[in-house]
Amino acid sequence: MNNLTVFSKFLIILLVMGGLFGGYKVAQNQGWLDKMAPEGKQSQDIEPGSFGAGNQTQSTELGRPLRVCVVTWGGYAGGQYFNRGFKPNASSEFKKKYNLDVEFILMDDYNASREAWKADKVDLLWTTADSFVTETEALEKFHPKVVFQADWSRGGDAIVVTGNINTVADLRGKTVAVAEGTPSHTLLLWLLSAGGLKYSDIKVVKAPSAIDAATYFKQNKVEAAVVWSPDDEDCVKSVAGAKILKNSKGTSIIADVFYAKQKFLDKYPEDVKHLIAGWLEGSAEINSSDTAKREAAKILAAGLNQPEDFCYNAINNVRLATYGDNANFFNLNGNYKGVKGEELYTKMQVLYGKLNLASDNSPTWRQVVDTSYLRGVSLNGNEHAAEGAVTFSPISQSEGVAKEAFSTKQITITFASGSAEVTAMAKRIIDLEFADTARGFAKSRVRIEGNTDSTGSIDLNQRLSQTRAQAVANYLSTQYGFDRNRFIVVGNGPSKPVADNGSSEGREQNRRTDFELLN
Repeated sequence: MNNLTVFSKFLIILLVMGGLFGGYKVAQNQGWLDKMAPEGKQSQDIEPGSFGAGNQTQSTELGRPLRVCVVTWGGYAGGQYFNRGFKPNASSEFKKKYNLDVEFILMDDYNASREAWKADKVDLLWTTADSFVTETEALEKFHPKVVFQADWSRGGDAIVVTGNINTVADLRGKTVAVAEGTPSHTLLLWLLSAGGLKYSDIKVVKAPSAIDAATYFKQNKVEAAVVWSPDDEDCVKSVAGAKILKNSKGTSIIADVFYAKQKFLDKYPEDVKHLIAGWLEGSAEINSSDTAKREAAKILAAGLNQPEDFCYNAINNVRLATYGDNANFFNLNGNYKGVKGEELYTKMQVLYGKLNLASDNSPTWRQVVDTSYLRGVSLNGNEHAAEGAVTFSPISQSEGVAKEAFSTKQITITFASGSAEVTAMAKRIIDLEFADTARGFAKSRVRIEGNTDSTGSIDLNQRLSQTRAQAVANYLSTQYGFDRNRFIVVGNGPSKPVADNGSSEGREQNRRTDFELLN
């Protein structure tokens, strides 16, 4: 037998073994996909691609589609649009530009998605920077690393209330449905803080999800609920007199990010970079063109099995993050003054820690983030720039005074007698008790009202309180870069006491500054 014949038989044996092995891999993946498929669906309905089969297209490093787990949410449209669908396909820009096959796997069940990620059934998984802290300790052995930001919620989360609730203060003593440890919970905690309320000031009704919270509200089981859009509109239609107290529009509080295991990132760094680059390119296109946004809505409608208008509105309820937004969010240049991911994560570690939903032993932000993949992406041009700074048009003093506030926070800021100088201690109080609120609710005007006790003449106290309130506004503008037109400055003098001026304790309470967020 010559060498050529031996080689030919050896090659045939290898091919047969390869076919058997490929079939085994298909069966393996078929099994987990059947488990992951929503009730009533088979795995072929979510089309992972033919693992190991002859028609399988190859990714740059993986040799199979990169699997991204998502939920029914408009904020992931950038990636799905760039992929031209949820399944790997020849029209995908990921495929054309980066030879990368990408599959988006829809899994709205939170716990199921985490189990799938742990079992390596999906590669990248969604979370939000604020709520991630509630799970990082439990996931620590998997070494999760956040690699990019997908969006800011800008209307997708909302708190709906009955007709007798007009401000955050009116929530005191009311029943509020919320899914604990979720972005909905984050929005509620920020609102309570903005209104000077403690968590114990409301009656919390725990809901499994924001969808369940909406159901409780529509069933008149609670007086308020934190829900997702468009459930907020449905709640308002279903309950007489109901309204939206506040939603995430105009805020920088809830930011969707994606994370992967460190071992996956180490093994497939180029695929991860290409996923991020393509995703952010898709986001930039949608942000720049309504035509692209309409096309993205069609893609989401097919992938999410939702009406096209629903998907279009869902995209409008977020800010799709660009490369510039990511550079700011992760503070790649080291000088960003806006809200950063680390601040959200750290702030919520404290707030959720008080509710026993996060631990002091939770990893730090730096331990759960890897920006090297973002730094390896190069996207230039105006379309990739960060969202512009928030600006406000000037309004008259009378118009500013007349505007309704949805929250009021009373803070005691001490000034020397007869002085309007903001001391180092006063600055510290402003930084700790209000600055984060002003940054988080970035598009809300702020009314700053100075108040005094009744000691001294009314005219003098009125002028002094106005000067002090202006000094506080000046500090916020200088320190945090806020547009000066954002602030409405009012001096009340002794005209709005909150306690009896007949006692030293009462006078101390009346010497305060009120910070109000305006509708």
